[in-house]
Amino acid sequence: MVRPVVGIIGNQHLINDEYPVFAAGQMNCAALSQVSGCCPLVVPINPSLVSTAELMEVCDGFLFTGGRANVHPEEYGEVATEAHGTFDRDRDAVALPLIRACVQRGQPIFGICRGFQEVAVAMGSSLYPEIRDLPGRDNHRMPPDGTLEEKFALRHPVTFKEDGVFHKVMGRQVVQTNTLHGQGIKKPGSRIVIDGVAPDGTPEAVYIKDAPGFTLSVQWHPEWQADIDPVSNPLFKAFGAACAAWQQKRSNPLKSVS
Repeated sequence: MVRPVVGIIGNQHLINDEYPVFAAGQMNCAALSQVSGCCPLVVPINPSLVSTAELMEVCDGFLFTGGRANVHPEEYGEVATEAHGTFDRDRDAVALPLIRACVQRGQPIFGICRGFQEVAVAMGSSLYPEIRDLPGRDNHRMPPDGTLEEKFALRHPVTFKEDGVFHKVMGRQVVQTNTLHGQGIKKPGSRIVIDGVAPDGTPEAVYIKDAPGFTLSVQWHPEWQADIDPVSNPLFKAFGAACAAWQQKRSNPLKSVS
């Protein structure tokens, strides 16, 4: 049986600082294949090359990954400043309408780090350009030095709402996560449900209110050691189950209705 196909919304990259490619992290691909039980497919993030309708027809679900470029503040009605960092307008143009269409249709989406912020912005939220500059907030950025193990090390707890969606997926209300982000949700959109927060109040886990499909998104990076990490593993398994259900629904539309 063909596995559910998950489109990976990744990033643009230069090989040897000159050859442009569309890239997705091996950790994301491995998590989707080995834990979610899905076939990972890297999506070219350029609106002149792909359309929302085509992507939704080809894929059963979508993973919106982390990335250094930030969502452009014009997408949430603010003026860009130096503090907002770098941008990728092509990714904005592919990801944001795709998120809205998937939410409306019930097609599974899973947002990670920048992907978490894309889901938030697509659904009407605004973002802070730099969490660590806010009074009373911690530095959530990736450590500048060290090995991958040190950069992705667990750094703070995330507390979920009691009996909320994430609590039920995880089987516990408090988990330990890594943290590698600079921006964060400022004002959530009307349908954004903040279901998990860091000790300093930074939103870390959200889903879309009244969405007919899987919309869980997290600010940390669960792709790290997703095969063995007790926090990452249930997230990718739940996403995989949602994608499998969508695949089954598409292949047997009459059965899903009955």
